[in-house]
Amino acid sequence: MVSVRVLTYNVRSMRDDRAALGRVIRSAEPDVVLVQESPRFAHWRSMCAQLARVSNLVVVGGGRPAGSNLILSTLAVDIVSTADVLFSKDRRMHQRGTAIAVLATQGKRFAVAGTHLDLDAGARLRHLGELEAAIAAYVPAGVPTVVGGDLNERPGSAVWRALAATRRDSFAEAGAGDGHTFPAPQPRKTIDGIFVDPDFRVRTARVLDLPDVRIASDHRPLLADLEL
Repeated sequence: MVSVRVLTYNVRSMRDDRAALGRVIRSAEPDVVLVQESPRFAHWRSMCAQLARVSNLVVVGGGRPAGSNLILSTLAVDIVSTADVLFSKDRRMHQRGTAIAVLATQGKRFAVAGTHLDLDAGARLRHLGELEAAIAAYVPAGVPTVVGGDLNERPGSAVWRALAATRRDSFAEAGAGDGHTFPAPQPRKTIDGIFVDPDFRVRTARVLDLPDVRIASDHRPLLADLEL
C-alpha cells in the first residue's frame, strides 16, 4: 500500500493571516494540497510561490491559468504531467477552471484535480461536466484520481450526488466530526469535499480545527489520508 495525504483548502487569495496560513498547511503534513482562490491578479506567480514556501511545499501547477486553482506537493511526489483548464464563463461571474496533475510516489501513479465551482447552480452542473471531460482528456486511463475543492454546495445537492456517483466521498466514508468547513470561525456548512476513485482506500478524513484556522482564511481545510 502507498499512502497519500491530500488537503483541499480555499485560501481566499491569501488576504488573511499568511503566517497562520502557512502554519495550518504545515501542521497537516500533506503530500498534495489542492488550493482554491489562489492569488490571481498582480504578482500572482510570486504569491503562489510564497504560499508554497511558507507551506514547505513546491508548486506543481495551476494558478491563474486554471481559474485560480493551484496544486502544491512535497518533493517526495514526482510530477508526471500537468494541465490547466478553464471552464466556460458566464457573464459577470468569476472565471472557473481546474488544475490537474498526474503524480507518482513510491512507483505508483495517481492523479489529482482541484476545482472551485460557481455560485450559480446551473453553472456548477455545467462545469462539473467540463471537469469530468478535462480529467478524461488529461489523465491516462487506469490512473486513479482524487477530485477535491470548494463545491459551493452541500452534501445531498445535485453536484455532490453527481460526484459521489462515480467516486467516493472521503468524509462520508471515514470522516470524524460534523465536516463543516465554512465559515472558518464558526463553521455551519459543508461545502468542501474530497472524492476518490475506487482504487483508493480512505483511512481517515477530517476538517482541521486549530486556532490558526480561524484567522488563516474564511474556509477550514479538509484533510484525507488515502491508501493506493
